[in-house]
Amino acid sequence: MNHAVENAVVPETRFGFWFLGTQTWVIHVVQAAVNDLDRLIPARKSSYPVILDAGCGQGKAFKPLIEHFAPERLIGVDAEEACLQLAHKEAALESVPIELRHGDLAALDLPDASVDLLFCHQTLHHLTQQEAALREFHRVLRPGGLLLIAESTRAYIHSWIIRYLFRHPMHLQRTADEYMAMVRAHGFEFGPQNVSLPYLWWSRPDLGLKQLLGFGVPVQREETLVNVAAIRK
Repeated sequence: MNHAVENAVVPETRFGFWFLGTQTWVIHVVQAAVNDLDRLIPARKSSYPVILDAGCGQGKAFKPLIEHFAPERLIGVDAEEACLQLAHKEAALESVPIELRHGDLAALDLPDASVDLLFCHQTLHHLTQQEAALREFHRVLRPGGLLLIAESTRAYIHSWIIRYLFRHPMHLQRTADEYMAMVRAHGFEFGPQNVSLPYLWWSRPDLGLKQLLGFGVPVQREETLVNVAAIRK
């Protein structure tokens, strides 16, 4: 791994690497995000020919992305070679051509306006160059292309359980409003109807125990997740 890529993302813990390969991650995090983002898309198309999975990790999003958005080609980029080794196994299960690249999201080796849909799932909060990555996302997306972002916010990343089990650049974490402002500032358009603030059980300090015991979901809260479907200007 070269020095530029090594510094672009904070490496995951051993527990985190294991967890990102579990069915809990696939069902309750990846698939839940894709399902939610799909309903937020403005002027949804039946197919998005070229999809970029930015920060593809172990490739667990390949199948749902193909099922939802019918690409002709899918590109996965990640800074962790160990993740890409597992992503190759996921890619081999699909009939759609999947090209995997080891690289830095802040310096994508892709032509301008070459991507129809860019999926960035639980990735920005790992990056040390978030704004540079968004500039690259804008560059590689076609005008009118679709950016799907699903992020955990500062409230979640700073919680005790995440601090203990995972690793992130803590000083760069953002609120839901700050993530949305950053996306808009880098040339993407979306309205309230294109935003979701899910309060999923796994993102809560009590892991959903209070709701299970009948206390309901707090109305006044700091949001832990933000999903956005935005269009590239």
